[in-house]
Amino acid sequence: TEQISCLSASDSHFAVGLGLRLVSGQADACRRARATQRFLLLPWRVWNTYLNEKSLQLTETCKRLQDGFQTLSSKVKRYLESDYLQIIRNIQSCPWKRQEEEYENFRAKLASCCDAAQNFIVSQNNTPAGTNMSYEVESKNEILIRENIFNMFPVSQPFMEYPYNECAVVGNGGILNKSLCGAEIDKSDFVFRCNLPPITGNVSKDVGSKTNVVTVNPSIIKLKYGNLRKKKEIFLEDIATYGDAFLLLPAFSFRANTIASFKVYDTLKESRARQKVLFFHPKYLRNLALFWRTEGVTEFRLSSGLMITSVAVELCEHVKLYGFWPFSRTVKDTPVSHHYYDNNLPKRGFHEMPKEYRQILQLHLKGILKLQFSKCEIA
Repeated sequence: TEQISCLSASDSHFAVGLGLRLVSGQADACRRARATQRFLLLPWRVWNTYLNEKSLQLTETCKRLQDGFQTLSSKVKRYLESDYLQIIRNIQSCPWKRQEEEYENFRAKLASCCDAAQNFIVSQNNTPAGTNMSYEVESKNEILIRENIFNMFPVSQPFMEYPYNECAVVGNGGILNKSLCGAEIDKSDFVFRCNLPPITGNVSKDVGSKTNVVTVNPSIIKLKYGNLRKKKEIFLEDIATYGDAFLLLPAFSFRANTIASFKVYDTLKESRARQKVLFFHPKYLRNLALFWRTEGVTEFRLSSGLMITSVAVELCEHVKLYGFWPFSRTVKDTPVSHHYYDNNLPKRGFHEMPKEYRQILQLHLKGILKLQFSKCEIA
């Protein structure tokens, strides 16, 4: 950077501070430096008006973005992934702000239909012994809650400190790699995780280690742990990393889930493990599916991520989502794996926009919860 001779010494230092260089002629640099200096020296009232106008423009832009996204969500079913990533870039340009009224209204709607605080897990209070309980998906099939099954249930909902203040719902998306979100996640009052993900070793700096509830897909018990016959010790070693967390299983969604889920309960009880088993209540999950169907989510069954997010909104005052990312690339156009613990890439190109992710983005735009799209800020 060279000194600009048309300016005074102080003006020249100002121009240098702006990074102005004498490349094609100093007259233009002089004009730009003086114009900028005059702008910065405007009276505070003028500054205030300018900033307010800029803020209003940004607010209006973000409002248009929200309205436009709602229209897109209701009309567009197939799209290019690159187009959708541009939408997220636009969303990131809008500062996120919690909207208390939107949050309270949405929470009340959820509580009215589903009431997670009382109903999301099976307890002795909401499911007496002798009940014939219908399965969530195979609703024509029932299971008789005999005394031995009844004794597996907690007396009441075990979340004594409800409502929790800050809650983290941690998905398994590859977007978490190199995010450095671990410390932020671990500061949360309550942490939900999905499908027994790894949390030890190098990944902990990105995903944290604190866990209060972790969901377990019964298929993992069969495929990864051999129905807890030959690989029971490996299973116990793996779940030990979650401390005294609750393991949450959909025992009563399909009949095929029941035996595997009960096997997990028996294994933990026999080994006197620190972790406790909870079961999703099938009626809660049916009601939740009906709720999201009215919002446009028509998939055969909700993902565990959306189930847990719904629970968190009811049980927590502030909810932040990490690792929710169904795309093959980041907003900076770098490849991203499907899970943070593998190298498999999601399918990319022309496909159906995930209706669940649309809804989660809507909740973010409305200030109901916050989605973490990129690296976390390090304090």
